[in-house]
Amino acid sequence: MDDHAEIREFLASRRARITPEQAGLPDYGGHRRVKGLRREEVAMLAGISVDYYVRLERGNLSGASDNVLDGVARALHLDDAERQHLYDLARRAPTPAAARPRSSSRRLRPALQHMLDAISDAPAFIHNDRHDLLATNHLARALYAPLLATPHRPANLARFIYLEPAARAFLPAWDKAADDVAAMLRGEAGRNPYDKGLTDLIGELCTHSEIFRKRWADHNVRQHRASAKKFHHPAVGDLELNGETMSLASDPALTLVIYTAVPDTPSADALRLLSTWAATQEQPKPGVHERLT
Repeated sequence: MDDHAEIREFLASRRARITPEQAGLPDYGGHRRVKGLRREEVAMLAGISVDYYVRLERGNLSGASDNVLDGVARALHLDDAERQHLYDLARRAPTPAAARPRSSSRRLRPALQHMLDAISDAPAFIHNDRHDLLATNHLARALYAPLLATPHRPANLARFIYLEPAARAFLPAWDKAADDVAAMLRGEAGRNPYDKGLTDLIGELCTHSEIFRKRWADHNVRQHRASAKKFHHPAVGDLELNGETMSLASDPALTLVIYTAVPDTPSADALRLLSTWAATQEQPKPGVHERLT
């Protein structure tokens, strides 16, 4: 991924979506040659010179101060995830030989698997920033049975969503899931551009999925957040679960996800049925994490 192109396309895409009216600028009508704001309008709103903003949008964020970045973020109405992405792009190492960001971990401390196994009434799993599922408890293995039926290891949620037909049946809100995972991968690419596993995954998805290519070109970014998720499980039917995500302090490249159902709802009943179904399945002792090396 070319750093200058990434910066240029991100800033241009954010500028194109803001109308003069949204920015609080007068619109005198007539034909505008550009979609959204002009560069000079962004520069004025950000409190910087037009020449300086043009330099930034051409992909040169080196030396940009926090005040400049904050001004650009305000002018472009960036949300928290987009603002962080802008800062990540500005702080990238100048060359791959310089200090590189951390790689997404594929190895887990045994204590993390023990923690997951101790969570008996809720699906719980750990993934890295590429969305590889690195460890699961028994309910998560049961919930994600369609994903784990794919041969690739470690199982990867992004690859499943975009390349496996079964994903559309398993995820009733497939479009939102596809938007979210592409936007989270875009954010991670800004933070960690030299992670070969990440760039390989993005290249694979761009090569084999036109839908992913279009979403990738949108330059949307998103953070991991708590949200309700809908599933259609082949054994127990529909579930609507609340997902809580948290980064692990001792392993910042890893994210713990736990799903729960609202008590006394059909989803809570389906989750109990899923636990019973899981107990009947003949599974090897380890789950997702047994062949990671």
